[in-house]
Amino acid sequence: MAFAKVAAPLGAKVQYEVSPEVKRYTLRDVGFMETKQGNFQWKRSLDPTPQMKTGFTLKITIDRSMTKLKMSIVDKTGLNQVNIFDLNHPQQAMIEEKFEFYMQTLLQRHCLSVIE
Repeated sequence: MAFAKVAAPLGAKVQYEVSPEVKRYTLRDVGFMETKQGNFQWKRSLDPTPQMKTGFTLKITIDRSMTKLKMSIVDKTGLNQVNIFDLNHPQQAMIEEKFEFYMQTLLQRHCLSVIE
């Protein structure tokens, strides 16, 4: 998957872009790790509880120029994208809620912006 100006996980109704106000130290502060290529990568588990091992992971990568991003939700292998908004899972509501919580944090810290 290539970097793009606008990105969204599979099935999401909202699209996101890198906020024009984003700073390197803010990305590090919220948990982004700098890669060898200079990009910033963020991975968070979407497991509803620590005991459940559904393996869904939210992955966001922001390029070194901090203008483009990649965003996906993948299964436990890390290779296949998953649409968490169209699952037949008993804990689907909690998975979606955790996703929304992470995204609200990134929006409040001005790492990402919503595209209307």
